[in-house]
Amino acid sequence: MTTAKDLFTIALEPRPERSVGQGDLSLSLAGAELVDLLDAAAIGLDGDLIVPGPQPELDDRLLGAAASALVRQVPYENVEDWLWRRGRDLAAAYQAAFEEDGLLTRARRGVLNFGAERMELADTPSRRLAQSRWQEDEPVLGALAAAIGIRRGEGPRDDAGPDGEAVVTVVAAVNDAVMELEAVRQRRSIENAAFANVWRVP
Repeated sequence: MTTAKDLFTIALEPRPERSVGQGDLSLSLAGAELVDLLDAAAIGLDGDLIVPGPQPELDDRLLGAAASALVRQVPYENVEDWLWRRGRDLAAAYQAAFEEDGLLTRARRGVLNFGAERMELADTPSRRLAQSRWQEDEPVLGALAAAIGIRRGEGPRDDAGPDGEAVVTVVAAVNDAVMELEAVRQRRSIENAAFANVWRVP
């Protein structure tokens, strides 16, 4: 399992707090893919520019798709632009891949609303590995989850952040992008409310 797939798994686990929005999750998944590509030495960062390395041989097809989507000509793409471009509908792509691989099934008794359908995670070794990584407070997974509002609420926490300047840059960009998306939502909500008031009969 990749960091991105572990993040998707954690995002779909039932929890009492609000569910994760697909837009937020898509942005964080795009950041997780960058972390995985960094780990695979498929890319490096020059400041916030994504510098691709040789085309890697990757076992994971979603990560392979991410590697194929890299901008390989100068000027290289920056992390923020990657998050918005690669992140478009990325949560839906992960949902489809999880369903195809039998990791996500349609719930008989819905425990989680995801889009228009009720889905639940299958009990698989991949799910248990993701849960184990989460319980161990792995810092990169924790930071990417925290960016979309998912935090462990019990037990001791290791507040150490992720190591490595490149990973820190990616996580910071994910946080900024999620905050920007929330600002857009709030602005639209205010505009819609104002528009509705115009037509309200006194």
